[in-house]
Amino acid sequence: MKKRGRNRQFVLAVNAGTAVKTVFLFIAGLLLVFILSGVLTSLRPELRPSSSLYRVTDELAGEAFGHILGMENRYFASELPEPNKRIELSPLVLKLATSINLKDPRSFLGRELPGFSHFDSDILVAGQGTDYTNMPSESAPPTEVLKEEREANLAEIEGKKEDAENKQPPEQSTGDRKVVFIYNTHNTESYLPFLKGETNPNMAIHSKANVTLVSDMLADALESQGVGAKVDKTDIQANLKKKGWSYPRSYDEARPVVKEAMARNKDLQYFIDIHRDAQRRKATTTTIKGKSYARIAFVIGKKSSNFEANLKLAKDLHERLEKKYPGLSRGVISKGDPGDNGVYNQDLNEHSILIEFGGVDNNRAELERAADATADVFSEMFWEAEKVDAGSGEDDKKKQ
Repeated sequence: MKKRGRNRQFVLAVNAGTAVKTVFLFIAGLLLVFILSGVLTSLRPELRPSSSLYRVTDELAGEAFGHILGMENRYFASELPEPNKRIELSPLVLKLATSINLKDPRSFLGRELPGFSHFDSDILVAGQGTDYTNMPSESAPPTEVLKEEREANLAEIEGKKEDAENKQPPEQSTGDRKVVFIYNTHNTESYLPFLKGETNPNMAIHSKANVTLVSDMLADALESQGVGAKVDKTDIQANLKKKGWSYPRSYDEARPVVKEAMARNKDLQYFIDIHRDAQRRKATTTTIKGKSYARIAFVIGKKSSNFEANLKLAKDLHERLEKKYPGLSRGVISKGDPGDNGVYNQDLNEHSILIEFGGVDNNRAELERAADATADVFSEMFWEAEKVDAGSGEDDKKKQ
């Protein structure tokens, strides 16, 4: 006699109200995550989440993405400059898994040393002699230097400019239009030669004899090339002190200054924030045709929504300087790791850059030569762009 198998039935009781509530909470939570992510990345780019994956993609060369796309479409691979070059997977996997970059020794200790991430910048375009040991760096001035003002070296500051009487009027000019806005977020940064008897680089701070004088130098040099420039005289650091804000909030205080300038003058096209590097003379000085120059470095905020456009501008200026004043540019640096502002108000305009002019040891003459050279290549770039824009305007008129 065969035994018949018993039919087993399982009954799952589901409360309709609970199920609907669960689904609703899940969808609401998902929407909240998307909204929060949008707020963090759009309104405040500096709050954008960071991960090792972001770091890996930042360091990948453009050719690497071309190779990846070429695996599916050979057209992309055919356009690569080195089609036979393979992607180095081992360093990439190591970076993704451990955040260690074999080409950057800072990555071995970056997470173990407190405050080390402050110096965690990337070299996008290296100038002559520029590496991770001598990159531009800044730090908040010590408290004691803010309490006691150093005596300014008036003889150095008021020195006569070279070839001031031999300047010829520019062949072309913007007239009354001011197209370049120059300002100083860290306006009290100074130079040791500007301070009488001072030798301590940490004390290179002054309320008057400071980097704002370099802004005037650059503006004068641009005007001599026919490019109208406006120098803002807002004392950002004094405003910080009045509000009781910390030094890292300097860019928050400078932001309304830039926005107001943009609103008042629609002719403004370029925005330059001038700083002074904390590095010593060896890294910030070069000799060109027998004359000593303060070297400059371009800094681009990697968290800025205009990163690509601002990077293009900095690269253009760097390349022009390399051709006419080899060695003057230290290169193009990007900053924006955790703990760093990473925007520098460069999200306000597609033609915004931060320039480090020299270091604590550079003197007035060296800074003036650097300003003249920068104005020379900048005006060259500006007038070329003006010709292109004028040509485009004529073509549009003909089409109409």
